[in-house]
Amino acid sequence: MIRVLIADDQTVLRHGLRLILNESEHITVVGEAANGEEAVKQAIELKPDVVLMDVNMPLLDGIEATRQIRAVQPETRVLMLTISKKDVDLLGAIRAGARGYLLKSAEAQEVISAICRVAAGEAILPPNLASFVFDELASTRPPTDELTGREIEILGLIAEGQGNKEIAAALHISENTVKTHVRHILEKLQLSNRAEAAAYAVRAGLVRRE
Repeated sequence: MIRVLIADDQTVLRHGLRLILNESEHITVVGEAANGEEAVKQAIELKPDVVLMDVNMPLLDGIEATRQIRAVQPETRVLMLTISKKDVDLLGAIRAGARGYLLKSAEAQEVISAICRVAAGEAILPPNLASFVFDELASTRPPTDELTGREIEILGLIAEGQGNKEIAAALHISENTVKTHVRHILEKLQLSNRAEAAAYAVRAGLVRRE
């Protein structure tokens, strides 16, 4: 069961999301937060698997809240759910450690699917918003020729949304070996997380961009 914390300053939206998510047999909502400070506090106390985080909230915005949560609770994954289509918010969220970015216009099943995918270690980047991230990362990061063949292969699989367990099965290696390769990839490319790695891989042409 995936334990989810909902962080949004709109009470009606939080309650609506709770109803939608609790209909899934794979998800349970363990708490709600009305601002960024509450989100950080509850993430530390409740230790959810996923925080569903808005960007624009009082007291502390969702991007800074994400940064703080990831600093003290790295096993908790953050999925942004927002109305903001600003490239700067998308890039800021990914750099803060968010594993995905989804618009509030998404269908209920899309939200549920995104939560499950993020909980499984995948990165969620909407194609219609990701071009700025691709360009930004490509302009500021080392080229992929610093990577080994195996690392390039794994980077491509990350960009396709595969988690460590799936990559291990596909390449017939252990999950711990995959984790080691992922760590080396992030270090060599000076990236912070898998979402940045996925964006970089698409921009580098390692996977087809839809």
